[in-house]
Amino acid sequence: MLKSLVVRLFAQQIAKGIARWSSEPHAAQERQFRGLMAGAAKTAFGREHGLRPGMSPAEFRAAVPIRDYEALRSYVDRIVGGEPDVLWPGRPAYFAKTSGTTSGVKYIPISRQSIPNHINTARNALFNRVAQVGDAGFLVGGKVIFLSGSPELDEVGGIPTGRLSGIVNHHVPAWLRSNQLPSYATNCMEDWESKLERIVGETVGEDMRLISGIPPWVQMYYERLLEKTGKKTVLEVFPNLSLFVYGGVNFEPYRANLEKLLGAKIPSLETFPASEGFVAFQDRMEHEGLLLNLDSGIFFEFVPADRLHGPNPPRLSLAEVELGVNYALIINNNAGLWGYDIGDTVEFVSLSPYRIRVTGRVKHFISAFGEHVIGKEVETAMLRATEATGARLVEFTVAPQVNPPGGGQPYHEWLVEFDSPPADPGRFAEILDRTMQEQNIYYRDLIAGNILRPLVVTVLKKDAFRSYMKSMGKLGGQNKVPRLSDNRKMADELLAFSE
Repeated sequence: MLKSLVVRLFAQQIAKGIARWSSEPHAAQERQFRGLMAGAAKTAFGREHGLRPGMSPAEFRAAVPIRDYEALRSYVDRIVGGEPDVLWPGRPAYFAKTSGTTSGVKYIPISRQSIPNHINTARNALFNRVAQVGDAGFLVGGKVIFLSGSPELDEVGGIPTGRLSGIVNHHVPAWLRSNQLPSYATNCMEDWESKLERIVGETVGEDMRLISGIPPWVQMYYERLLEKTGKKTVLEVFPNLSLFVYGGVNFEPYRANLEKLLGAKIPSLETFPASEGFVAFQDRMEHEGLLLNLDSGIFFEFVPADRLHGPNPPRLSLAEVELGVNYALIINNNAGLWGYDIGDTVEFVSLSPYRIRVTGRVKHFISAFGEHVIGKEVETAMLRATEATGARLVEFTVAPQVNPPGGGQPYHEWLVEFDSPPADPGRFAEILDRTMQEQNIYYRDLIAGNILRPLVVTVLKKDAFRSYMKSMGKLGGQNKVPRLSDNRKMADELLAFSE
């Protein structure tokens, strides 16, 4: 097939390019930094901070503090008001609309120069996989499905605005769009449950080869598909389904349930897209971690996460990072984000090439007693407990219980919805707690000192998480359930849905 041959040949060129820049990471980052400073010098932000071509990264750090969205908001407001050349030359091509925990709605600029970071990196991740496996069948042999947000865009300050996944939908190449499902009209539907019914109706009977989406929403799609067809497994419906592409959440807590629904394991491809930039992607099936996207309009900095909010947090270059340290990820990009804390934490699993894994969110942690539990730790504990007991998970989150009802010692409460619960709940909880103590010495010391009692697992009723997400207007699309919260707001609302 000619199309398949062309795709394979192009994939080989893409893979060679990835191998080239990943083998020269520091040169790639120096190249990005020089280009960013040349652009910044032409902006109001650049003039206010003395940014100029030829300045060093150390001079840049001295001039530009770390910012979150609140600290950047005044510049975004100027862009919305019509001012050009504020953060990046010209006006943004889009605003990516996201939800902030403290900022309300956030509008992240995407420039014409930064669009390739989002579009081409997604393309490169897929074509690199073609080069790895030597087969383009999952791209050109049948249909592909992207479970994403609506591609309908509003305008904010005259700038097209929408969810990142919706913006990206407008840039799907013609050769792939002809194979893409769901239809544009279905993708524009806002109500997730109605949209899901339409997606199932459009895909039943098609030769689906690739599915991309957030794992819990893909799980809902699989469940509805089996209900409609009466089949026992998804692979009975789609025997040629051969790749699952995901990003944004750790797949492992969902793996057992998704594979049960599928009826077998299928290859997966992990990516790390964000509204602020496409950060990394899985470049090798046999290696752990995601290849940091070093040659695509982003200059990266890394701050030890436990020092991010302290005085003078160190901002490390790529050459200064170490394996196994939890870093807050700071980006500078060609859409005009400068010293920007995107809210994610990562650790390096390889320094040659530079591969990372996502460990959690800066604002998603528990430290009610100084334990600073992070997402990677609770996900590792859950994986061990489910594997050891044969339990299958739907979803979970963790919150502190500082003032237990009826008194007694405080504890961490794990709110869990099971597809198949453990036969021995006590052993399940014991494995969770032991694994947490092995990973987090502060948590272990609090248990040993009788300041905290061992964790408590609260089993939620079926669909508790879906009902909660629906109540928040975050059912489906790219929305994710927070793994951790340092307060009881989400936990108490979940308990109300389970009563």
